[in-house]
Amino acid sequence: MPTRELVTRDAHRIALGGQAVDYVLERRRGRRGVGLRVDGHGLRVSAPVSMPLARVEFFVRESEHWVLRKIGEWSGRRVTPLEWRDGAQLPWLGGHLTLRLASGERARATRDGGELRVRAPEADSEAVRRAVVRWYKSVAGDVLSSRVGTLAAAAGLAAPKVLISPALTRWGSCNTRREVRLAWRLVKAPPDLVDYVICHELAHLRHMDHSRRFWGEVERQCPDYRRLRAELHASDHLYRTF
Repeated sequence: MPTRELVTRDAHRIALGGQAVDYVLERRRGRRGVGLRVDGHGLRVSAPVSMPLARVEFFVRESEHWVLRKIGEWSGRRVTPLEWRDGAQLPWLGGHLTLRLASGERARATRDGGELRVRAPEADSEAVRRAVVRWYKSVAGDVLSSRVGTLAAAAGLAAPKVLISPALTRWGSCNTRREVRLAWRLVKAPPDLVDYVICHELAHLRHMDHSRRFWGEVERQCPDYRRLRAELHASDHLYRTF
């Protein structure tokens, strides 16, 4: 998706349907209209830098029923936080790695087949979590870059520069400098969903918008994209557990 520069991000509250709804307002340079997104973190509103708050909230209230319905849907998609214990199952490319813990002074993680072995101080679950996240980030670059190269070649495109993102709510983005950003958490998802996200961003190398021609390019690269897009939307909360 084309990126727009984030200028500010602030927390607000608005009354919708007789209830108070907290939301995050992101003002982005280059944005023309108001965009709404609801996910496991709540309501996020994107707006132009110069638009008055009253005008922004007018647009939010116009979508009151949609916002409240989406908030209700997400309340049923909450995932129990992962317990950082020996034997815990960590999502990995649609399957799982088994977490194995051992005592050690410095927290570090290494993979051994279907296990992720972590040495960390005893009873320090936060150290275990940090070590696991560091490992995911370190391998995501290689896994995702390799797949980008393969899919770009298949689409007849020169491979773009791949950057790994910490984003929680955006799986990928693409800009006019031919940089594709992919969230490291994407390596938790099944390979066909990973490929859909990559094809979506590669299509932006030819069409930096969401026009009919853009979606035609996505379909050319990923013929089953409609099913995969719906599957990702229905299951993406499972890949945001840590």
